[in-house]
Amino acid sequence: MTFTPMLEVNEMIREMGGIDLNECMQCGLCSGICPWGSVDSPFLTRVLIRMGQLGMEGYETDDILFACTTCKLCEENCPRNIKIINIIESMRTSIAEYGGLPGSLKAVTGSIHANGNPWSGAKEDRFKWAEGLDLPKFDSSKEYLLFICCTSCYDPRGVKIAKAIIDIFNKAGLSYGIIGEDEKCCGQAIKKAGALSEFEILKESNESLFKQNGVKKIITTSPHCLTAFQNDYNLEGIEIFHYTEILLMLINEGKLDISKKLEKKIIYHEPCYMGRHASLYNEPRELIEQIGDIIEFDDNREFSLCCGAGGGRMWMETEAGKRFSDLKAKEAGEKNSEIIATCCPYCVNMFEDSVKTTGLSDKILVKDLAEIVCETMK
Repeated sequence: MTFTPMLEVNEMIREMGGIDLNECMQCGLCSGICPWGSVDSPFLTRVLIRMGQLGMEGYETDDILFACTTCKLCEENCPRNIKIINIIESMRTSIAEYGGLPGSLKAVTGSIHANGNPWSGAKEDRFKWAEGLDLPKFDSSKEYLLFICCTSCYDPRGVKIAKAIIDIFNKAGLSYGIIGEDEKCCGQAIKKAGALSEFEILKESNESLFKQNGVKKIITTSPHCLTAFQNDYNLEGIEIFHYTEILLMLINEGKLDISKKLEKKIIYHEPCYMGRHASLYNEPRELIEQIGDIIEFDDNREFSLCCGAGGGRMWMETEAGKRFSDLKAKEAGEKNSEIIATCCPYCVNMFEDSVKTTGLSDKILVKDLAEIVCETMK
């Protein structure tokens, strides 16, 4: 059987941002190191890239093209330094342009278009959870804009994280505020899913909002917002921080009193967008060391195993037993950990489910670092 390469598909992928497509020499390291190799999955990065090079059909399915969590493990270890995520994102964009997004991601983009967030929450309810809290409005007198992730505005579990951060900042006397319901999703997840047009609308809206309000420094509650603002937005002159950097600064300046050590075994999960995407490896660990003793997963730092929620998969179903977070929850149990600590709302949600499905919910708590700091400060 002969096959004629469809080079126009190859060209389209490169034009949409996957400029490294033809640089791949098919060594296979990406497939060998991919987290999907830990479970029974048809996804192989090398094969996907080859299909893109040749313009072959058949890679558009949910469990192939949309399986990638954009964890960046393959890209960080590629011997040719190929921007693999850009290639996959471009392949997804080429499909999305013709309505080819998976159904769950179509619902997400529809919600973002209508409400400015992926959780189908009303725009005017973005800060409804904060009623009665001392959450100041941002103005020119405030040093920082606190940009609270959509997940922490509309998801009940995420709300607890946002409340902990607010409590800490207020007790430390930090100069910060929010803009309010005009804020929209950072768009990182839908960009990685391939919905580029929808992302550009969010980007322009938020960029204009920040400029109009004279924002100079932004604190993000999610690593996904952090990397979106750092890498995908045009925010020249604005400093971007993850909240863990600010907490560590406040402790070092003596503005936060961590009065007691947590007498529990804390294992730290490295969010991909905190570690490999933003290179913030030390700050979370230094925070934990202020609170108690840290346990590491066997694969940590640059080689940390993804929770499975990136690249839009937060809103996609993953078959039971195939969640990477299940594997890590089991390892945490084997290490007799009492708390799985992380600093990403996506990861918190994934691990909350995994400790239940692995039968560990009576032994292991899942906590965001902000929640732990809030519990231990004076």
